[in-house]
Amino acid sequence: MTPALILPMALAALAALAIPIVIHISRRTETRVVDFAALRWLTPSARPRRRPRIDEIPLLIARILLLTLLALWLARPVLWGVEDARPVIAVAPGVDPAPVIDAAPRGTLILWLAPGFPNIEEAAPEVSADAVSLIRQLDAELSPEARLDVVVPPVLDHADAERPRLTRSVNWRVSGGGGDADEPAPAPAPALSIRHSAEAAESVRYFTAAATSWTPPDAEPRLDVAAVDQPLSAAASHLVWLAAGPPPQSVTDWIENGGTALLSHDATLDVQDAAEAWSDTAGQPMATEARYGRGRVVQFTRPLDPAAMPQLLEADFPDVLERLLTPPPPPARVLAADHAPLAGVAPFDQPPLDLRPWLALLIALLFAAERWLATSARRGATP
Repeated sequence: MTPALILPMALAALAALAIPIVIHISRRTETRVVDFAALRWLTPSARPRRRPRIDEIPLLIARILLLTLLALWLARPVLWGVEDARPVIAVAPGVDPAPVIDAAPRGTLILWLAPGFPNIEEAAPEVSADAVSLIRQLDAELSPEARLDVVVPPVLDHADAERPRLTRSVNWRVSGGGGDADEPAPAPAPALSIRHSAEAAESVRYFTAAATSWTPPDAEPRLDVAAVDQPLSAAASHLVWLAAGPPPQSVTDWIENGGTALLSHDATLDVQDAAEAWSDTAGQPMATEARYGRGRVVQFTRPLDPAAMPQLLEADFPDVLERLLTPPPPPARVLAADHAPLAGVAPFDQPPLDLRPWLALLIALLFAAERWLATSARRGATP
């Protein structure tokens, strides 16, 4: 353990120690002068010179100590190397904590895996939306010597794409309860706005057939098919642009504002850092994708003709088209047994122990003692 001061310049306040010393030298305890009748006719002699004398030394010492502690409090004293190495068990909300509490060794700190890491004796908090981030935070805040057990339900929501890495090996315990939340409802199929030139009118049928396959039998396809000179509707979110050359400014502005556009191979639009989005069995790219402002641009690399792109006639083309327009989000639900954290991250520096709360308590006690000494009936006038 190493003591230190965060703000050592605050010790300049120790100059205030001269104040009570000067006060006690300049003012002494009040004394009473009693005149005797037999001495009134005597000629008074000169008073002898007296050395400076300090009265009420206990009170002076209390005041000096009080000012010293105040200056030290301002300097923010800390103690490095004081770390709580007790073993910790973190229980995810939704897991029954009773078996964990019963089996925990004495001296183990049991916490809820929730923001603020409340004690297990408090009411169970709501299920956290990001348990993996909380595990990382808890690992960073614990002493490197502390053992960490994590009790989680069988299924984790909002998990990362890869297993988390921590500074220590964690005893990963999967509870039998919890994890039975309903699967999220699938996202609806995209509504298509198709704009085509006269030369590309034959290609429209592949997209109308895909949109029809996405539609339930008792519903109409969500389609808006028109020529390239027709404006987009205000509710359009997915556009199929089948025309050579650059799209009009209204279309590029629509994409920049967050729209998703699927362009034919002969459309020209200045995009940066295009990446492969779809390839054939030989690994040759068939479509690329790139960001364009706040929107996305997907473009075919081949003509929309079965001779150049036989995949247009395959049964899975509607599924491929849907993935191109609305790529699925990364998996957010994983089996807890397959998501145990890995070790290997360098330990984090632990914060020092702040001594100011203890100094504040000592200052309050010393101030009470100083007031008792200053107002005691056993002393004279207060200096």
